[in-house]
Amino acid sequence: MSLLHHVVRQDPFAELSRFRGEFHSCLTRRADALFELADAVLCADGPVRSLVELSLVGE
Repeated sequence: MSLLHHVVRQDPFAELSRFRGEFHSCLTRRADALFELADAVLCADGPVRSLVELSLVGE
Protein backbone atom coordinates (compact mmCIF):
# COMPACT_ATOMS: atom_id res chain seq x y z
CA MET A 1 0.00 0.00 0.00
CA SER A 2 1.27 3.44 -0.89
CA LEU A 3 2.08 5.98 1.79
CA LEU A 4 0.00 8.52 -0.13
CA HIS A 5 -3.16 6.84 1.11
CA HIS A 6 -2.23 7.76 4.67
CA VAL A 7 -1.69 11.44 4.00
CA VAL A 8 -4.40 13.59 5.53
CA ARG A 9 -5.62 16.14 3.00
CA GLN A 10 -5.73 19.69 4.26
CA ASP A 11 -8.00 22.45 3.12
CA PRO A 12 -6.35 24.01 0.02
CA PHE A 13 -7.18 27.53 1.20
CA ALA A 14 -5.59 26.89 4.59
CA GLU A 15 -2.50 25.51 2.87
CA LEU A 16 -2.28 28.55 0.57
CA SER A 17 -2.77 30.90 3.50
CA ARG A 18 0.03 29.18 5.42
CA PHE A 19 2.34 29.40 2.39
CA ARG A 20 1.59 33.11 1.90
CA GLY A 21 2.26 33.78 5.59
CA GLU A 22 5.57 31.94 5.52
CA PHE A 23 6.60 33.65 2.28
CA HIS A 24 5.76 37.09 3.73
CA SER A 25 7.81 36.32 6.86
CA CYS A 26 10.84 35.50 4.67
CA LEU A 27 10.83 39.01 3.23
CA THR A 28 12.72 41.43 5.42
CA ARG A 29 13.03 44.91 3.92
CA ARG A 30 9.94 46.35 2.23
CA ALA A 31 8.09 43.11 2.82
CA ASP A 32 4.65 44.47 1.92
CA ALA A 33 5.82 45.99 -1.37
CA LEU A 34 7.73 42.86 -2.40
CA PHE A 35 4.80 40.65 -1.47
CA GLU A 36 2.42 42.76 -3.56
CA LEU A 37 4.89 42.70 -6.45
CA ALA A 38 5.12 38.90 -6.33
CA ASP A 39 1.32 38.71 -6.18
CA ALA A 40 1.02 40.97 -9.24
CA VAL A 41 3.53 38.88 -11.22
CA LEU A 42 1.60 35.71 -10.43
CA CYS A 43 -1.76 37.25 -11.34
CA ALA A 44 -0.67 38.83 -14.64
CA ASP A 45 -2.40 37.45 -17.74
CA GLY A 46 0.78 36.96 -19.74
CA PRO A 47 4.53 37.34 -19.52
CA VAL A 48 5.76 40.35 -17.58
CA ARG A 49 8.30 42.36 -19.57
CA SER A 50 8.84 45.14 -17.05
CA LEU A 51 7.91 45.78 -13.45
CA VAL A 52 6.47 49.18 -14.40
CA GLU A 53 3.98 47.36 -16.62
CA LEU A 54 2.51 45.72 -13.52
CA SER A 55 1.16 49.03 -12.29
CA LEU A 56 -1.24 49.02 -15.25
CA VAL A 57 -2.59 45.53 -14.52
CA GLY A 58 -6.00 45.51 -12.85
CA GLU A 59 -6.47 43.60 -9.65
